[in-house]
Amino acid sequence: MKELVEIIAKSLVDAPDQVVVTETTDEHTINVELTVAPDDMGKVIGKSGRIAKAIRTVVKAAASKSDKKVIVDIK
Repeated sequence: MKELVEIIAKSLVDAPDQVVVTETTDEHTINVELTVAPDDMGKVIGKSGRIAKAIRTVVKAAASKSDKKVIVDIK
């Protein structure tokens, strides 16, 4: 999941070198934390959170095989 979020985020922002994605996994969940430059935060979230919601939807669809809940946190 980490690689997927990283590819999507880097394609959206102006400073792809400042995109940091960390992933932690436990028994039932996968936590993906996305950190971008402050100037790029609006590009990743989008109007009314549409892009953030789309990122979460794509990641959840990709994780459907693993039977784990995926949480994408954008900071």
